[in-house]
Amino acid sequence: MTDEFDPAGRWLLKLYVAGKTPKSITAFSNLKRICEEHLAGRYDIEVIDLLEQPQLAAGDQILAVPTLVRHLPEPLTKIIGDLSNTERVLVGLQLLEK
Repeated sequence: MTDEFDPAGRWLLKLYVAGKTPKSITAFSNLKRICEEHLAGRYDIEVIDLLEQPQLAAGDQILAVPTLVRHLPEPLTKIIGDLSNTERVLVGLQLLEK
């Protein structure tokens, strides 16, 4: 998938984690819930474990984990943390006005 706008309205989200820690599991669970509530059927989540693939951190300039990166639709945005603050995540993903 390229970093161009997808006319079908698909969202490409990458969640960077470091192992199966409680914070990583919480971040994925929160992301899945938010996506189902607000993007049902229109999203793809790619979980990238930096313990297994540390070289991938450089591509999206990951400095902390967990970090969520929205690739599509553009612009690229990042949210750091376990994604437990739903309103902050929605604003960060630009699904909700500030």
